[in-house]
Amino acid sequence: MKRVITFGTYDLLHYGHIELLRRAKEYGDYLIVALSTDNFNKLKDKKSYYSYEQRKIMLESIQFVDLVIPENEWEQKVKDVKEYNVDTFLMDHDWEGEFDFLKDLCEVIYLNRTEDISTTQIKKELYGDS
Repeated sequence: MKRVITFGTYDLLHYGHIELLRRAKEYGDYLIVALSTDNFNKLKDKKSYYSYEQRKIMLESIQFVDLVIPENEWEQKVKDVKEYNVDTFLMDHDWEGEFDFLKDLCEVIYLNRTEDISTTQIKKELYGDS
């Protein structure tokens, strides 16, 4: 079984998120999503509209997602790759090169984002801020 992992906040779930998860699942048989917790988002100076538990429930309802785990800190990526026997680590291309240190443990892939949609864009259009 080929395992894929990706990390993110997945706030204001939109079709760009779904498209990323669909494409991620094409790289393996089992997709793990490490979801940023509310406390971790605070450390990153991010504020989510939905709580961790609400975002987790939404992600778990998506057919491409097999497991949702909490992301509590930046440093846990190596531990998660090892613990979950990950074959492929996958992130948006805007993180290009940031996680190349994982290449000794697994394949690292950066996917292009879905054009014309982002949580930042939605927040800006709805609330006038990012």
